[in-house]
Amino acid sequence: MLFFIFQANAFLDLIRYPPGSMIFIILLAITTALISTSLTKLLVDTDEINRKQVIKKAHDEKKAKIIEIADIDPARYRQLRKRWERLETMIKQSQQKASLKRILPSCITFVPMIIIFGVVRTLFEIPLPTGAITTPVALSPMNAFDIPLLGGMMAGLTGTTTPAWTALVYGFARTIDASAGWINFTAWYFLCSFGMNTLIQRLLKIQTQAQGGMEQMMGGGKAKALEFPDV
Repeated sequence: MLFFIFQANAFLDLIRYPPGSMIFIILLAITTALISTSLTKLLVDTDEINRKQVIKKAHDEKKAKIIEIADIDPARYRQLRKRWERLETMIKQSQQKASLKRILPSCITFVPMIIIFGVVRTLFEIPLPTGAITTPVALSPMNAFDIPLLGGMMAGLTGTTTPAWTALVYGFARTIDASAGWINFTAWYFLCSFGMNTLIQRLLKIQTQAQGGMEQMMGGGKAKALEFPDV
């Protein structure tokens, strides 16, 4: 029994402090992304949703082509416009149903993930009389504290303690304050989660070119912003 207790304490010490904390949180983000994406793949007909996204994209692009013929052939323009608007109503209804289906996996995983997040987060906190502070887990190439409003919530701190692991980074043990550029568990987890979710969804073909890509998003936005002229 004592052996397992010592082993557990050694493992907790390994994942609490850099570089173990950084790797542990990356693995945690990969695990949660795999669970969430697998549930989406299992519960949602992603092929059908992707097909509807392609149809929606083509439909939005067609609007610009219809507007171009307004002055050239008004009669044909009115005919095509009426047909486009009829199809637009059907597509909107289909999109609403697809959106409801896509949030189903999130509804299932939301509460368990919040509980797990809250429990794991306590591993990276130092309780103080004035309130807990979150410890550093990863060193950012930019100082998170420089970000207005959010910087204070993202910074990892050690308070007045001088952890032994800091000697591995700086050559001597020191305290870590906001100016050092370290980020805490919450900031590092969300950065990893965002990147891993996108990567895993791409690998499992849940995100498609019709759904992603800044260029396509810009193009789709322009098409939606166009208004039909009264002819």
